[in-house]
Amino acid sequence: MKLANHRGRLVLVFDEGVVDVHDASGGRFGPEPGAAYEEWDALRAWADTVETADVAPLDQSALGAPSPAPRQVFAIGLNYAKHAAESGMTLPDIPAVFTKYPASLGGPFEPIELSGEMVDWEVELVVVIGHLADRVAEADAWDHVAGLTVGQDISDRHVQFAAGAQFSLGKSFRGYGPTGPWLVTPDELDDPDDLALGCSIDGETVQEDRTTDLVFGIARLIAEISAVVPMLPGDLI
Repeated sequence: MKLANHRGRLVLVFDEGVVDVHDASGGRFGPEPGAAYEEWDALRAWADTVETADVAPLDQSALGAPSPAPRQVFAIGLNYAKHAAESGMTLPDIPAVFTKYPASLGGPFEPIELSGEMVDWEVELVVVIGHLADRVAEADAWDHVAGLTVGQDISDRHVQFAAGAQFSLGKSFRGYGPTGPWLVTPDELDDPDDLALGCSIDGETVQEDRTTDLVFGIARLIAEISAVVPMLPGDLI
């Protein structure tokens, strides 16, 4: 299943276009994209019955963040072995967790106002939580995942390293957390632990790697974080 935020409404994405969840369900599910994760199992079961007869055109410029208002956003630093080596940093023994404030999130095609001369980009795999995850065992972690999407961790490096390293503030200017274009459920992927990620600027590839290079994989991250704080439906890693 592919789920998107299209013109501020929750839609299913098909090859032919999009289906409005609220309208197609006769009001069973609300139109707000963030509400999907509060009734995740029911939504998944209903979505399997949807036909694509009444699709609307997909307008990429109208796509917003698939989970637009998470209560928590957990970001992981130095979690790619090659990136840590390039940075001359020692690999951490436990995940290096910080946050991007939820108000920094945006859609995948929204313009971003740069905050200064030292703005940087980092392509990210984004995990969206679908079930409350509290003290979850690593073996059970994927059961708590709604799906995956792609994002950018955009950072104002000057602010990030000023005044005692304000990681979260420097990474949370307006629009500095674009995600999308849609959420993809794990069953749509051949191997959700082996995905290609890349970033290009003006046609030049500047990042390229696979998630097999993660120091801490998705299941380990969910186990580690949920041992400290419950992760809520709609939250992001």
